[in-house]
Amino acid sequence: MTLNKFNLPDVGEGLTEAEIVDWKVKAGDTVAINDVLCEIETAKSLVELPSPFAGTVTELLVPEGVTVEVGTPIISVSDDVAAAAAPAPAAPAPAAPVPMYGKLPADGSDAGETSGRPAGGPLVGSGPKADAVKRRRRISAPAAAPATGRETPAAAAATGPSATVAERVGVETHDIWINPDTVGRTADEAAGPAGAIDPRPTFSGAISGLVGKVLAKPPVRKIARDLGINLADVVPTGARGEVTREDLVSYQAQRDAEVDKADSFWGKSGRPQDQRIERVPVKGVRKATAKAMVESAFAAPHVSIFVDVDASRTMEFVKRLKASRDFEGIRVSPLLILAKAVIWAAARNPSVNATWVDNPDGSDSAEIHVKHFMNLGIAAATPRGLMVPNIKNAQDLSLKQLALALNELATTARAGKTQPAQMQGGTLTVTNIGALGIDTGTPIINPGEVAIVAFGTIKQKPWVLDGEVIPRWITTLGGSFDHRVVDGDLSARFMADVAAILEEPALLLD
Repeated sequence: MTLNKFNLPDVGEGLTEAEIVDWKVKAGDTVAINDVLCEIETAKSLVELPSPFAGTVTELLVPEGVTVEVGTPIISVSDDVAAAAAPAPAAPAPAAPVPMYGKLPADGSDAGETSGRPAGGPLVGSGPKADAVKRRRRISAPAAAPATGRETPAAAAATGPSATVAERVGVETHDIWINPDTVGRTADEAAGPAGAIDPRPTFSGAISGLVGKVLAKPPVRKIARDLGINLADVVPTGARGEVTREDLVSYQAQRDAEVDKADSFWGKSGRPQDQRIERVPVKGVRKATAKAMVESAFAAPHVSIFVDVDASRTMEFVKRLKASRDFEGIRVSPLLILAKAVIWAAARNPSVNATWVDNPDGSDSAEIHVKHFMNLGIAAATPRGLMVPNIKNAQDLSLKQLALALNELATTARAGKTQPAQMQGGTLTVTNIGALGIDTGTPIINPGEVAIVAFGTIKQKPWVLDGEVIPRWITTLGGSFDHRVVDGDLSARFMADVAAILEEPALLLD
């Protein structure tokens, strides 16, 4: 027997430690190469660790919630137990379906599957998950005969020696069990002798006995997962009894209201003071963010400037894009135009897309590295804290491609699936504080960069245009700059160029 120990790897550049968030396996489980063992939280993101070994899990060496250093053994896997338990290859079923990509669910019904992976080696993420739901064949229910006080021929046939205890009828994604002995019989006859207990489920009891089958569309299920809501706890109001988006909103609002109650949040006034203080460990993303912000605030001399912008034409442009066939199904917002404006303005003012480097060759000197590419960072508030993934080579993307990249970035960040590589190498950052209804602010520069732009909320305000006061869509941009690299005139020209695009998006066509 060979016992393999899996050490915590460096999943990101320079990773020193990580927290074991959630084990996906337990002792005694059989795993294959590339099966997910656990989720770890690094200083930058949540990462799934695949197994480098095939075999049987013998021990979990690190419990959940514990932070360990890179190189620490976290799990042990024995290889010969799995080999002994491995079933002999079965003859392929002649009518077994063969999927185009990946493997079929390993539920024992597909005789043609052995390892579920191509012969050429392991393939990470191929095919559906092993517990993927398979639709059952629908069987039409027989028409109910009139209640005559006796069994109909169809009902009698159903209760013959070859019939099961009940007939299964597939309705949508529900499985409803009907007792054939009660079909076509009166209530008294179905009840049987006095005091007798019929162990078989009746139709009325079947509805309440549906196990774990909550109707909801895939987008609703995803929202519920992101919010940590159990769909079984939500009261459905859909036409077919399914949980809708509105149901999730109502449930979340109710849950938030309960958290805001005085007794649940503020606590009982009679308790000792130390029992009314919640101690939250600083680790993971929060720890990394705090360290980076302190270093940036005290290492780079910040200077901030602000500018009010008439974004009325940007709002009109966004409205036209939403109605455009080319942008059908793509979420479009004013942030898209701002992102394009920042890229355009940085090309006209290259030094804002740079890095200050101390002691580049080990000597007592410094350099300014001007980047001739744009990895545009987008600050995103997530349940795990502030994250700043970036869009690689954003300068090469069309407006539509940039919109798709922004959508993917936001979706991945909110789901907590942003990978470390997506947050490395940023060159300039945008933070959309306007999404929270804030007018402006003084953002702290992301480490390794020299500029950041804060995008405030867009509101209708009185604005003087051609000598007349009229309502216009106004926003305020705030920019912070590393004064070692960006002087006052350069920061002003850059912010003026960004504002010019928001005032007239047609300049992007130049």
